[in-house]
Amino acid sequence: MTMTATLDPRPSVALARRALASSFRRRGLGTPELDARLLVAHALGLDHAALVAQAARALSAGESAAIAALAARRLAREPVARIVGVKEFWDLSFSLNGATLVPRPETETVVEAALDALDRSQVRDGALALADLGTGSGALLLALLSELPKARGFGTDVSPQALHCARENAIALGLAERACFLACDYGAALKGPFDLIVSNPPYVARRDIAALAPEVRVFDPALALDGGPDGLDGYRAIAASAPQLLSRKGVLVLELGIGQLDEVERLLAAAGLLPIGSPRHDLLGIVRSLAVTRPP
Repeated sequence: MTMTATLDPRPSVALARRALASSFRRRGLGTPELDARLLVAHALGLDHAALVAQAARALSAGESAAIAALAARRLAREPVARIVGVKEFWDLSFSLNGATLVPRPETETVVEAALDALDRSQVRDGALALADLGTGSGALLLALLSELPKARGFGTDVSPQALHCARENAIALGLAERACFLACDYGAALKGPFDLIVSNPPYVARRDIAALAPEVRVFDPALALDGGPDGLDGYRAIAASAPQLLSRKGVLVLELGIGQLDEVERLLAAAGLLPIGSPRHDLLGIVRSLAVTRPP
């Protein structure tokens, strides 16, 4: 069966899935089989087990049309997470909207570095105060609260739509009683002190945005991408406020763009914040997160 954005009238579930994957592969999409499985399952309202169990079932005309509509969106390079409206992060499911970034696996290095820093200080089990600056969907804050049952935290964002999404995620994950969300620029509305501050700020240099993949350039919110002329505007804002927001032994953990480690370390050092531990690398070996604290 030839697959573009349409389906034969009565293909089976398995045939539709294979045709979709073939179409995605021909168009050079990075994970064609996974994308096909997720989109067919979403169109049919099936989990993975049911998708396998119903592999031989013939699709109705309406089901074929629903799959074709989703296929057309993916072929236009809309990310699967945006199409289905959810993304897994730290083994949690996060709803998305147009004002939020799609949480990415490399951002999990921020969670890992933060938990490691708390373990080093032997305070992980305490009643910690957290802040997530530029929270978006709430992924970082809520992932940390899921690991720190006595902690409470604030998430900030300049976008009311993003904050609405974060609140809805906190409710869905059963974490709303320990999470508060505020509209402000980074830490402008916060007073502290915080034991842990995390952030994945916009870090793409403005001139580089046009070269990003369509999935990012077209579908991610510009506010969450644009880091200013050199990609460092967000780090400057955080460096200016973090020393006053951190507790005496508090830790700041930041996600980094490619090649930004040295420049971000210099900005933070000028603000009196020094690295603890080693920077964390993502699965491609790229330095992705940095933890800093006040000198003893």
